[in-house]
Amino acid sequence: MGVSVVIATYNRLLPLAELLESLSKQTYKPTQIIIVNDGGSSVQAAVDAYPELPIEIIQLHENVGHVEARNIGVRAVTEDFIMLCDDDDLLLPCHIERMIANMNDADFVYSDVEIFHYRIENGMRIPTDRFLFAYECDLQAMRSFSTYVPSGSMYRRVIHDIIGYFDPYVHNYWDWDFFLRVAKEFRIKRVSTASVLYAFSNEGDHLSKQMNETRQMYLGRLSEKHELGDLPTKNFWLLLSEPEVQRRKAKSEIIWDGEPFRSRLAHSIHC
Repeated sequence: MGVSVVIATYNRLLPLAELLESLSKQTYKPTQIIIVNDGGSSVQAAVDAYPELPIEIIQLHENVGHVEARNIGVRAVTEDFIMLCDDDDLLLPCHIERMIANMNDADFVYSDVEIFHYRIENGMRIPTDRFLFAYECDLQAMRSFSTYVPSGSMYRRVIHDIIGYFDPYVHNYWDWDFFLRVAKEFRIKRVSTASVLYAFSNEGDHLSKQMNETRQMYLGRLSEKHELGDLPTKNFWLLLSEPEVQRRKAKSEIIWDGEPFRSRLAHSIHC
C-alpha cells in the first residue's frame, strides 16, 4: 500500500533535514514525499542529502500560509494513503509500518507523541527534556479540548473527496476542525505508541503562548462552525492540568531512546 507524505515548510531547513533523516530510517518506506515550500528559502540542500527518498518539491512563489500549503500538497498526492508531517517534527523508524497496520479497521489513524524541548548545537537539535502526550480517543471530549496531533497521522485519500480539504478560515485550529469533520463520517483510531516526536522550542512555541485576540477569533470561528460552545482560552500547559483533561490520560508504549536525529545536512555543514 502506497503512502504519500505531505510536508509544508517555511524557512526551517535544518529541522526539515532531520525529518527527512527520520523518513529515511522508516521500516515501511513512503512511496511519495511532497514538500510544499511556502514561499521560503530553498530546501534543495536538504533534499539533495537524501537522494534515495522519493521527494517532490512544490515551490510556492509567495507565502500562502500553512493551511493552504497543506491543501496544495494533498491535492498533488497520488497514493491511497496520506500522512501529514510538520517540518520540525520527527517519526521513529517503526511509525509508518504501525500506522499502515492499523488502517485495516480504520479510515484515519493517529499516534501518541512525545513532546520534546531542545537546544541547538552544531546545527542539530539536542533534546533537553520530554513529555508524553497520550490521551484516550474520546470523540465527545474532543469537542472541548483537542488531543489530536496531526504530525504522523494517516488517512485514506478518499476522505478529501467526501468532506473537502483543510479550512484556512479557522487557521490555527485547522487540525482540530479536520478531526471533528472526519469523526462525523469515518472510523478514527488512536494507536497507543508514542512514535512521533513533537518539537517544542525552549524559546517558546505557538502552543505555549497566551491566547491573543487573533487566536481567540479563530477559536470562535471553530466553535461556531461545530457548535462547541465556550471553549477554554488558557495556556496549553495549564489546560493539560485541568481535571477533565487529566482523566483522559492514557498509557502508551514509549520507544524513543532519547537520542537526537543527526541529519546528513548538519553532518556535512559541521564536518
